[in-house]
Amino acid sequence: MEQQNLLLEIQSAYNQFTKVEKKVADFVMRHPEQVIFMSITDLSEACKVADASVHRFCRTMKLKGYQEFKMKMSISLHMNQSAGEENSKGDSKENSVLKYAERIMNSNITALKETNALLNEEQLEKTLTLMQNARNVYFFGVGDSLLTAQEATNRFMRITRKVHCITDPHMQAMSAAMADADDLIIIISYSGATKDNIHVAQLAKEVGAGIVAITRFIKSPLTAYADAVLLSGSDEDPLDGGSMSTKLGQLYLVDILFREYYKRNETESVHNNHLSSGAVTDKLI
Repeated sequence: MEQQNLLLEIQSAYNQFTKVEKKVADFVMRHPEQVIFMSITDLSEACKVADASVHRFCRTMKLKGYQEFKMKMSISLHMNQSAGEENSKGDSKENSVLKYAERIMNSNITALKETNALLNEEQLEKTLTLMQNARNVYFFGVGDSLLTAQEATNRFMRITRKVHCITDPHMQAMSAAMADADDLIIIISYSGATKDNIHVAQLAKEVGAGIVAITRFIKSPLTAYADAVLLSGSDEDPLDGGSMSTKLGQLYLVDILFREYYKRNETESVHNNHLSSGAVTDKLI
């Protein structure tokens, strides 16, 4: 089936939009490449409308929500660019592979540099204090972000007994509902708009648990519940979900937290590190 071009659909339906919907449509048509990297809150602020108005615009375009809107927009942009890409395939296979490898390397380096530029010492200190004082620290994520949560748990479980990772979203919700003020929940989400993550954050906030968000956008439904927010760099095209550059930015933040926590709890961390390392020594050939 031939893919529909969302930009053309917006143009053809423009005269049927409400005044508020036209504000959204105007911005989208002027800045389509920018929109696919924006959160719903970013777009609503740029258009000077409410988040709900952006959602209604998506529904008017017969889309389920904002994430599907960004996906369709990204497909439309790729369709418009495909002709130019076909014309640029003149290099040899070897050269094109090497050039593509360099692009990937530069993208990963950029993600790390952007994440480093977004570091906020106050938010880092707040996160470390929450981790220090917590009885239990839970790393939660959904989909690709769950992999980062599992890697974070793998790092910290070598030096402290307090870390946990629950993979099932329903069990994450139950754990959040059973938490209290002595618990900390670190939620990893690129968009900050995943329903399961937001549900967990709502439950955790109701019982007074600490909440840290590792995310791309400073303003999102998730960050509204967070006590501390750590921003990761790298813009992710909706068609490139789960990109390595996004994970690198998140893992960079995890590594900073790990090394600083280790330093601040050196005696306990060294002891536990020896125990955990010794436990798997016999497994190595």
